[in-house]
Amino acid sequence: MPLACTLGDTCHIQHLPDHAPGPEIRDFLCGGLSYDGHDGTDFALPSLAAMRAGVDVLAAAAGQVVGIRDGMDDVLYDPESAAIDGRECGNGVVIRHADGWETQYCHMKQGSVSVRSGDTVAPGDRLGQVGLSGQTQFPHLHLAVRHDGRSVDPFAPEAPDACQPDAPWSPDRRAALSADDLWARTPPLSPGGLIQVGFAPALPEYDAIKDGRAAHATLPDDAPAVVIYGFAYGGQPGDVLRLDITGPGGQPFHTREVELTRAQAQLFRASGRRLTAPAWPRGTYDGRVTLLRDGLPLATMATQLRID
Repeated sequence: MPLACTLGDTCHIQHLPDHAPGPEIRDFLCGGLSYDGHDGTDFALPSLAAMRAGVDVLAAAAGQVVGIRDGMDDVLYDPESAAIDGRECGNGVVIRHADGWETQYCHMKQGSVSVRSGDTVAPGDRLGQVGLSGQTQFPHLHLAVRHDGRSVDPFAPEAPDACQPDAPWSPDRRAALSADDLWARTPPLSPGGLIQVGFAPALPEYDAIKDGRAAHATLPDDAPAVVIYGFAYGGQPGDVLRLDITGPGGQPFHTREVELTRAQAQLFRASGRRLTAPAWPRGTYDGRVTLLRDGLPLATMATQLRID
């Protein structure tokens, strides 16, 4: 792992390399967890707050540092700006390994790069921290792997060029391809999932969710509303986001299912109830958000709220 995080908890894989030769999008399991021409694996953090707290970037293999960049600002990419032309990777590190292999680590935090050209590193050595520099809209590490100058997918170095209609994200296909991957220990992978869930007293702002400041652990009993939200990634048309709230004592409080109509790399949905009585019942409210695909749960996250 090139990051000091736990996949499915404190980070997730947002994008995989694109294996489709044309404008189509196809990851190595014939799914859509990529975008056109993407040549690396994106390990994303759940919020800007997690980035500010600091998550270390680690060397994926032993080698020698042959290039670094630092000093670029951690800001959301603006397509109208030409300031990053030729520097889309942002702050980063390039490591040369044996037998023509090379890894590149992009979008690192300004001022965090802790190695210099010529340094020798071992697997797991700290290179810096995850940031928001370069061409990126969310805090993540872009890991590119190359062999003799050719981009290689570490999950599937020899992925086939075509897919069968029933192939996407097949467990058997995943197991067969993992047997030949480049990982010392294959990271767990999901075709989509939940990044964070939480309660709020109103419909939360998307910027607040992405920053990590939307969730409330407690609310007063006269809060204007009780709303649960789910922040998800890898959404596909037909996916369903189910939002459930159970009130104190296990009483049913609110349930809603929202079907997605288009593919979205990241998205959020929220639902709840407005206050119509003098006050909410006091106690603990349990929330659960489930992402369903083809009617089956793909990911579930739970949260709690205390109303006093």
